[in-house]
Amino acid sequence: MAYIAGLVIVGLFFLSLHYFTELTKSQKTMITAVILVVVLSAIAFNAYSNAQRDKMLKVVMKFKQSKTVKCNSIDVNNSNYTISIGTYTFIGKENTPNYGQMISASSCE
Repeated sequence: MAYIAGLVIVGLFFLSLHYFTELTKSQKTMITAVILVVVLSAIAFNAYSNAQRDKMLKVVMKFKQSKTVKCNSIDVNNSNYTISIGTYTFIGKENTPNYGQMISASSCE
C-alpha cells in the first residue's frame, strides 16, 4: 500500500512538473532522473534492511530452539549465552569461560 501511495505522489509531482513549470525539456529530464535514482535507492535500501532483519531473526529463532549458532567463529548456545531481546545481543553467562562477552546477533549465521 505504501508503494502505491508513493507512486501516486511521484505521479502528481511529475504532472505538476509538466504543467506548472517553465523548465526546459533537459531540466525536466534531469529532475526526473534524480527523483528516479532517489526512489530506487530507497527501495533498494528497504529491501536490504528487510533481508538483514530476517537473517538476524532466523539466528535468534535458531538460538531459542537450543541450537548452536556460529558467530565470528564462536559457537553460541543456550548453555553459555543468554540473549538480550532489546538489542539482540548474546551475553556470556556467569561461571562460563564466555562470561561478559557480548556478541551481536547480526554478526551470526
